[in-house]
Amino acid sequence: MARRKKTRRAEEETLIDIVDAKEQAEDFFERNQKLILGILGVIALIIGGYFAYHTFYKIPRDREASEQIFQAELQFQRDSFELALLNPGGGYSGFLDIIDNYGGTKTANLAKYYAGICYLHLGKFEAAVSYLKDFKPHGQITPIMKFGAMGDAYSEMEQFSEAEDAYRKAGRAADNNFLTPYYLKKLGLLYEQQGDYAAALEVFKQIKEDYSQSQDGFNIDKFINRAQAAIN
Repeated sequence: MARRKKTRRAEEETLIDIVDAKEQAEDFFERNQKLILGILGVIALIIGGYFAYHTFYKIPRDREASEQIFQAELQFQRDSFELALLNPGGGYSGFLDIIDNYGGTKTANLAKYYAGICYLHLGKFEAAVSYLKDFKPHGQITPIMKFGAMGDAYSEMEQFSEAEDAYRKAGRAADNNFLTPYYLKKLGLLYEQQGDYAAALEVFKQIKEDYSQSQDGFNIDKFINRAQAAIN
């Protein structure tokens, strides 16, 4: 009998606690109703605004940018680098206008890479480095291409320390059987040019060990022997 009373008392206390908590919650909501509804309204506006921005502005803008770059890419493939940058024809935008007019899109980011390569071919190496620096690579191939091209531009400007750093980054960016040994070999040759034959030998041995079946790995023994002879 005593146990039943204790159980009933515990149930009653629990029920009182629940009712009390409910009343406190209702009281809190009534006292802060405007604030809570205001916060919910702001959240709804943010979500709605993002959806509207994404649907009615960003997606159409991305689509328009990807349509605009088509003619510039054709001129780039024809090695008409100045036309690709400024006026590819047919009423389409060049890479520079795409960068200016469609900032924040994937296409504008890609146009920065194209612009950097165009300027590299045109001998405007500082501009090439500037655009390549701004390009945000993705995947495995584009980081190698970015840093490799920057290494070429720095080499042309005889900024050899920066070139070495860029080629090293290209060699470490990803594991590609064509591009990685290609830029590693450029790094080794640059070390040779600077008289650092030990560093060159290390790079050439890395190509032999990791990329012996690549195009740049087939005759790498010649470069290894040359570096070793210079050291001895």
